Amino acid sequence: MKFKVGDKVIVTSGKDKGHQGQILKVNPEAETVVVQGANMYTRNFKPMMGQAGRRERKERALPTAKVAIWNEATKQADRIGYQIEKDGTKVRVFKKTGKKIE
Repeated sequence: MKFKVGDKVIVTSGKDKGHQGQILKVNPEAETVVVQGANMYTRNFKPMMGQAGRRERKERALPTAKVAIWNEATKQADRIGYQIEKDGTKVRVFKKTGKKIE
């Protein structure tokens, strides 16, 4: 999985196309990510045991194919690649600019 928690991404398709947010959760087995404020749904709770009923809005997971990492330098969506450093460490880089992802 190329995405990590805390990456700033943009939604590229669906009802929230164009929405930017940070990744809150990553699920590599299902290849999904939860983006802050995107793909929201409402869950209704019935009143029970003296508590009032309520509605909660939460984010649902999005497939990784529907999000792209946001490159602050170019102010555009970008793809993620890997590069091996001279000391043997593997780092993530932007495909368009070749700069490291912090």
